[in-house]
Amino acid sequence: MKIYISTDIEGLAGITDWNMEKDDNQEFRQLYNDQVAWVLKGIQQSFNNDQVEEILISDSHSKGNNLNYNYLSKIDERIALINGYPREDYMLSGLDSSFDQAFFVGYHSGIGKENGNMDHGYSARSAYKIWINDEYQNETTINAAFAAELGVPVTLVIGDSALKEQLFTEKMFPTPKYVSTKKSLARYAALSYPQKQVQNQIIAAAKEVIDNPEPYSAIKPYNHPLNLKIQLANTAQADVIDLLQDVTRLDGRTIAVQCSNMKKLINEIIAIVTLGGTQA
Repeated sequence: MKIYISTDIEGLAGITDWNMEKDDNQEFRQLYNDQVAWVLKGIQQSFNNDQVEEILISDSHSKGNNLNYNYLSKIDERIALINGYPREDYMLSGLDSSFDQAFFVGYHSGIGKENGNMDHGYSARSAYKIWINDEYQNETTINAAFAAELGVPVTLVIGDSALKEQLFTEKMFPTPKYVSTKKSLARYAALSYPQKQVQNQIIAAAKEVIDNPEPYSAIKPYNHPLNLKIQLANTAQADVIDLLQDVTRLDGRTIAVQCSNMKKLINEIIAIVTLGGTQA
């Protein structure tokens, strides 16, 4: 059995503002590493732990240089860690059809979600709203569709209450096992639940989906061709991106790209938001 873990930070307990990464980096990294470590401990406590041969972790926050390879390797010697940026497939680098399950850890709500803590889509500096085939998307649903095209189910999502509302109440992707780490109060405010509670729930959830993934194994592919539409943060970003040959400008801030598959689509997003970030 092979497990893929894509990690982010905005949906983790104890982190409510991007300034923490700069102002208190040691504490920020400790919170990040510890909550990923709880997922590993849940896998280790599962009845099927001996069947897990490989755990690939993708550090997918910012430039992907946040997780501590030595620390996590001492917890579980099966892990491999992907770091750095830019890279192909970014949040899902290294994922292929050989994996049995994918976990999304520290994920957050999409831009515009009321009370969503640090709500955004791939880049808080350049991307505003994102649509596929005219349906509003967040990072979780887009990444889950990428995994679905490979036949890999996303069985576990760990994030804030605002993302849970989008996935389940708003029915954007109501199939994974979900652990809420905090109650989102505003873009830069949240109530983080007691650490022991979050730890126990993450460990229990990871154990559950390793032992019994079937209830959480639905996949969500999209109909092809895929029409990607991105609303940028400002017109200068759209001005630059409009120079690309495969881009259609829809209005001052919105561009569209036709994509043949999710791999092309997700890499178009990463290239567009990176290029847009130069004009932020």
